[in-house]
Amino acid sequence: MLDQFLTFINKQNLIQPMQKVLLAVSGGMDSVVMCDLFSKAKFDFVIAHCNFGLRGEESNEDEMFVKKLSIKYKVPFVITTFQTTEFADNEKISTQMAARILRYEWFEKVRKEHNCDYIATAHHQNDVLETVLLNLTKGTGIAGLHGIKTKKGHIIRPMLFAEKDSIFDYVVENQIIWREDSSNESNKYQRNLIRNEVVPLLKKINPNLENTIQQTVERISAVEEIFEQEMEMLRKQITWSDSQAFFVNYKAIQSLSQPMIKLSEMLKPFHFTYQQCQDIFEAFDKDPGRTFLSPTHTLVKDRTELVITKKNLQVFESQVIESGIRQSAIGSQQLLIGESFEKNEDFVIPNAKKVACLDADKVRFPLQIRKWKDGDWFCPLGMNKKKLISDFLIDTKVPLNLKKEVYVLTSNGSIVWVVGHRIDDRFKVTDKTEKVFLMEIK
Repeated sequence: MLDQFLTFINKQNLIQPMQKVLLAVSGGMDSVVMCDLFSKAKFDFVIAHCNFGLRGEESNEDEMFVKKLSIKYKVPFVITTFQTTEFADNEKISTQMAARILRYEWFEKVRKEHNCDYIATAHHQNDVLETVLLNLTKGTGIAGLHGIKTKKGHIIRPMLFAEKDSIFDYVVENQIIWREDSSNESNKYQRNLIRNEVVPLLKKINPNLENTIQQTVERISAVEEIFEQEMEMLRKQITWSDSQAFFVNYKAIQSLSQPMIKLSEMLKPFHFTYQQCQDIFEAFDKDPGRTFLSPTHTLVKDRTELVITKKNLQVFESQVIESGIRQSAIGSQQLLIGESFEKNEDFVIPNAKKVACLDADKVRFPLQIRKWKDGDWFCPLGMNKKKLISDFLIDTKVPLNLKKEVYVLTSNGSIVWVVGHRIDDRFKVTDKTEKVFLMEIK
């Protein structure tokens, strides 16, 4: 199997010799075999394990087993625990969907932290078959018909060359121990019902079902690639993003052929369902401000575009910035804090919303940064009177979901800067300013 594994990786161009891979390891037979193959192939890898807390002590025993596996292979081990059921209930989605969203969000975070090039999962040919059948049963688009792709972004599936039977033969031959998930036998889970009841019936019609589906998947994937090339060109034309949000020009979508399909493809990475996409499409001709929620994102239909922001699962209260601190994290952004310097005749005030250019002598440390709240006011640059921040955000047409992520910087209780939008006129640089203090949000 090692030769097949390496041949598949080379043919599919999945991993280069010097690259590092994050392995998603549950402790089950498939992921344990993947670990063993990675070790024998001498690839650089890190083991990541999710404890979904769905099977009580059994879940904890899985965690300990995978930890011992990392010791055996002498590789780093990363673990997290999710409140999966609570998340599923809050978002009104299935436990399986909740687990999928939680794990892939976390895998990507760990991949970056450990400087890994890819995330590898242990999906094999039988998983492809089950996925296609499940998607067909529930209703799907072209992406659902290709099942599980060998490579998508930073995610690779180096075990897709193998059938379940060959993986079992490998563990027997190499005397490999794994953890059996007791829930795999329960038909209350849809995938298990497909695996345990439907596939055996279909194999009576076609004993070579796995290979047949794999060939079909390859043809569908080729068609999808052509479609995706068109979608990528479209994304470049009508979407853009910054550190806070993703924007879609929905006016442009209305003039396209098959606009509903193209909208659903654009919103798929943000976990909006096809039904939600239909509702969003119908809202195009209605008043701005309509809000739609996926398990991970918030979408607001603004005046000319859809504004999509990631749900902030961590509550940001406030931060105190002492003198000498040069950088501070604010949500998904970074606040860069410069040192005050003497103003000379060559100095030009930066004309950028993301830069605060202040009179250093008027700024008093410690500063505080927090989210704005009702009743907050400041004197916007260019004005000599108070203005409520709520009114300022309306006047500057800040979308509803971005309003929730607006921060203010205060000095001695006074708002110095509506971060990323406008400074207070009282703190601006004037002809009398001797020292300048710069801050920037990125």
